[in-house]
Amino acid sequence: MGYRETEHLRVLIANERKDRLALVAPIVIGLGHEVIAREIEVADVGTVTARERPDVALVGLGASSAHALDLIDKIVREAACPVIVLLHSRDPGFVREASKRGVFAHISDTDSEEWQSSIDIVLRRFAEYHDLEGAFGRRAVTERAKGILMERHTIDEATAFAMLRERSRVDNRNLVDLATAVVDGHRLLPRQPQAQGED
Repeated sequence: MGYRETEHLRVLIANERKDRLALVAPIVIGLGHEVIAREIEVADVGTVTARERPDVALVGLGASSAHALDLIDKIVREAACPVIVLLHSRDPGFVREASKRGVFAHISDTDSEEWQSSIDIVLRRFAEYHDLEGAFGRRAVTERAKGILMERHTIDEATAFAMLRERSRVDNRNLVDLATAVVDGHRLLPRQPQAQGED
């Protein structure tokens, strides 16, 4: 996932207060974005988020911080998009709790001129986060494949990696794809039978 341009985003807005929703939506539209959903109920927001796949979600702190934190939990779990908390007034305790649940930023709904800059920064950081997460995942698969080769061929780590790299080159295949095939194929292979005389 790379950084995406922020000229026209699909934005989910979640707030239990309808009056705040009514104020936020026109600002988002005025920035050139599309409001794809204006969800209020915690029970609905996860389903809507999974179905609509927004580029970014704005969650407002309404009358209940517990409600807003529940919305954040649902969106973070269901969506591959960053969540930005929208505050009407300062609330460091709420921001701290929201950060534990995975929000990427908080902005004031009284300073809408800064929204686009904040959204740009958040989307960039979110893309970097996913790139890093993907790199860790690719490395883990490669490490597992090396371990399988080390066990099967009774070789050291450097030799196992050299085998992967050489096979990748010969087959003109991405190293991570090859490592994934080794890991997936290993699951299908029977356990090595013990040699005669071994306990």
